[in-house]
Amino acid sequence: MHKENIITVGKPINEASKALIMIHGRGASANDILSLAAYLPVSEYALLAPQATNFTWYPLSFLAPPVENEPWLSSALGLLKKTIDCIQEYGIDKRNIFFLGFSQGACLMLEFVARNAARYGGAVAFTGGLIGDKIYQDNYTGTFEGMPVFIGSSNPDMHVPAERVHASSAMLRAMGANVTEKIYDNMGHTIIEDEIKQATDLVFNPAH
Repeated sequence: MHKENIITVGKPINEASKALIMIHGRGASANDILSLAAYLPVSEYALLAPQATNFTWYPLSFLAPPVENEPWLSSALGLLKKTIDCIQEYGIDKRNIFFLGFSQGACLMLEFVARNAARYGGAVAFTGGLIGDKIYQDNYTGTFEGMPVFIGSSNPDMHVPAERVHASSAMLRAMGANVTEKIYDNMGHTIIEDEIKQATDLVFNPAH
């Protein structure tokens, strides 16, 4: 099971009015994903990055049947719930809680928000999609009430098929999210400058 290990940097959470949960990819670390904050307008945010035990959130591909990634998947989703609970204990409203993930972290993040839909501040998925051998609509409840979501990915991508990105965007839109999806030809499994710009303009812009 995942140990509760949440790295917190940025503005002290007891002084911040906004919080960003950053979720790293397979084989990476909380500190790796936190380094992205230098490129985003989040200097006034408390930044929280849970660390996966053994540097992976679940053992198999995100396209495997969810039961085959248990009990790690449920443990990882539970750690995100604890992270939100921690933030809310400091009086930060859901509308001021934001999410960002890359690769396996993006998949986990999208799965979490879809299973717990609400009007959070916004979500950014750098190369990810909803988890499972298919879209399990019955797992997803609630409404996003227009929450902004940006999903960027490559076509092709070695881990995340564009078809799953499209299906995930459609599911989130059906639940009331304001989704901007951008597929980049031959981008590779990485994050590029245009994705940072899209995330800034669509999700972290103060107008939201």
